[in-house]
Amino acid sequence: MKTVLVLSLIITAVGFVIAGGNKFKQDVIKTSIGKLTITFIGHGTLILEVNGKVIHVDPWTQLADYTTLPKADAILITHMHFDHLDPKAIDEISKPSTQIIEQPTVFDTLHKGIVMKSGETQTILGIKVEAVPAYNTTKGRDEFHPKGRDNGYVLTVGDKRIYIAGDTENIPEMAALKNIDIAFLPMNQPYTMLPEQVVAAVKMFHPKILYPYHYGETDPPVLKKLLSSDHIVELRIRPMK
Repeated sequence: MKTVLVLSLIITAVGFVIAGGNKFKQDVIKTSIGKLTITFIGHGTLILEVNGKVIHVDPWTQLADYTTLPKADAILITHMHFDHLDPKAIDEISKPSTQIIEQPTVFDTLHKGIVMKSGETQTILGIKVEAVPAYNTTKGRDEFHPKGRDNGYVLTVGDKRIYIAGDTENIPEMAALKNIDIAFLPMNQPYTMLPEQVVAAVKMFHPKILYPYHYGETDPPVLKKLLSSDHIVELRIRPMK
């Protein structure tokens, strides 16, 4: 695989944070509004920090002691499955001003937060947040994530656009994504994508950096083999099992 480095985007790609006895890998990305730190908690769970603001994505107490992690200024919840919607984790990182972004079935559980349906946009902490579709297309798997229910999110952080896909396959709507600098794509059969489907998704919207995440027992090096040299993408494999 030919790796194309986007040097204007990356200032460093190494680092760790230790919290609650756990060591989490971090990447730091340069944006026009400051450094964006991405902490890889695992599975579908992330922390994004920029300008002193902390955004948790699908926090899950099975992966971390959230009493030791930074309090959330915002929390993004993609859908209502237990490994993405964990009320205990949300309570442990929430403060009175925390804004929770969610889709309708999550609101049915939490009874609080800001509901976003696919196609809607909010500005949270000065960051544009777009809700985009996330669903299964393969017959027999569509009951896991039916069309019209779950969310992915696109965040515009200064001059960088970050796509957090949630649990989805390579759906046609991905072709409408524009100028994606960083993409988190799930690779966990039978619930989300095969490595071949991740490659098909990359061909649709051409992110600059690709992080496979939520990959379970799927072998990330298989994805590396499938990505051909004509893909202008930097593949970054992080501990997101």
